[in-house]
Amino acid sequence: MDKKPKVLYVDDEAINLKVFEISFPGKFDLVTALNGMEGLNILEKDPTINLVLSDLKMPGLDGIEFIKKAKEKFPNKKYFLLTGYEMTPDIQEALNDGLIDNYMRKPFNKNEIETTIERYSN
Repeated sequence: MDKKPKVLYVDDEAINLKVFEISFPGKFDLVTALNGMEGLNILEKDPTINLVLSDLKMPGLDGIEFIKKAKEKFPNKKYFLLTGYEMTPDIQEALNDGLIDNYMRKPFNKNEIETTIERYSN
């Protein structure tokens, strides 16, 4: 992989954003947002983002609502949920409908995230 994938990670907990950043030094070109609206603004301004990871439970726009809005405007990006929750009917529906490409659990598995991002960014 000659060019690092550009990843937007949206999570309302700053500590999660920091842990993610520290876990993948130099692996991705990482941009972070603390909520769905901020995430949408970043996507508007930066067309080079390839993949979007979002927490599920956030105040305001939850992860699924955020991804629905983002995917309407930016259908060619890859979308993922990263959540502390088990599979829910909402997550299953988002997968079945093709809204998200995958869902991963917190605490996240570093190898799973690296492999997933590499697979979907090529």
